[in-house]
Amino acid sequence: MALIKLLGVMVFFMVLAEVMVTDVQADIDCNSVENELLPCISFLQNGNEASLACCNGVKSVNNTAITTIGRQQTCRCLQNAANQFPGINPKNAAELPDKCGVRIPFTIGPSTDCSKVK
Repeated sequence: MALIKLLGVMVFFMVLAEVMVTDVQADIDCNSVENELLPCISFLQNGNEASLACCNGVKSVNNTAITTIGRQQTCRCLQNAANQFPGINPKNAAELPDKCGVRIPFTIGPSTDCSKVK
């Protein structure tokens, strides 16, 4: 009986921890995402090689978006940022994670449905 109670308490705290992480992830700040990726503008517009500062920003953003909600919010931030900077090549945007050695669970692009990002 004590084991069942202990398991129940453990499950409760696991669920509580996930809710707390989800709440934090819902508050991803688009200004922070944009600031991290500002060094990538040249690559996004012109291609060639992504700079170290750009890749550090990509890695930082990726490390921040650790839940589904966080990745969805980050996706929306990226789409909004792309609309603010003219001349961004969607092909370059889609290639950026690979150029920086980062795996993300969605393709960066204007047609990405951010609500379906996992």
